[in-house]
Amino acid sequence: MRPQLLKVSREPGHSFSVRRDLVPYINNRWHFHAEVELIHFEKGRGSQFVGDSMRRFMAGDVVLVGANLPHYWRFDDPYFEHEHDTPTDVRVAHFGENFWGGSFIDLPENLPMKTLLDKAKRGLQVQGEARTRVACLLERLLASEGMPRLLLLMEALHVLATADETEVQPLASIGFKHRLPEAEHERVNLIYEYSLQHFKRTIQLEEIAAVANISPNSFCRFFKSRTRKTYSRFLLELRVGHACRLLIENNLSIKQLCYESGFNNFTSFYKYFKLITGKSPLEYQREFMSASPADRRRKKCRA
Repeated sequence: MRPQLLKVSREPGHSFSVRRDLVPYINNRWHFHAEVELIHFEKGRGSQFVGDSMRRFMAGDVVLVGANLPHYWRFDDPYFEHEHDTPTDVRVAHFGENFWGGSFIDLPENLPMKTLLDKAKRGLQVQGEARTRVACLLERLLASEGMPRLLLLMEALHVLATADETEVQPLASIGFKHRLPEAEHERVNLIYEYSLQHFKRTIQLEEIAAVANISPNSFCRFFKSRTRKTYSRFLLELRVGHACRLLIENNLSIKQLCYESGFNNFTSFYKYFKLITGKSPLEYQREFMSASPADRRRKKCRA
């Protein structure tokens, strides 16, 4: 499916958009837009898709998404239930690459910022001190007006542009290209949604191919050409990501969460968990539990 083109609106008198979302379903689909997106998840967690990258997002995460890069933030199912007592809280800024004028970004002093926006075309996961500083700046942006509003955004970009490479890491692979024909407009969104709803059980190839309305053989080629991974690998990443969340919540035994995450036996669960995260389930859980509260929010189940 081709990602949906989203028109980002902004208020009169503003050159870029800043908003706070307190519901989980805002732009809850595979989409892209001409504006660069800087997003901070104050509260909430779920599955994050940026280009051909899939991973878990958690409270505290900050991501910079470049212009026209397809992305999708899918909050976990409990956030859509009326009785769920933990709200979502997201702060997001959208701005054009040249909203400050065509020649401004080409000034010699702005070379680091220009380089940052180029790197953002793959999506950037922000970590460490840079993440904390940018989250605070986005918070201040929500209540700012006039010149201070513009300066706060530029300061956030300056923080990212001058951050250590370990704090600003690319998400999509270097070979990812967003060039899909119009006829595929709904397919990827349908595949992602169906997979997120049913990954805990076996999904047959014929079943998911029917969701995409193509033959099983065509589906395999289609999915790999668009995501640069096989569908079986994609399902493994979803299941391991879910297992990471259960490990962090620490409500189930390792064997219980193995089956709750869609694995049929503990041996395969252990094998694929370590393959995808680089750690055993117990190592992952112990590392998270031994971290400080601030560090815990930075932990991800990488996919």
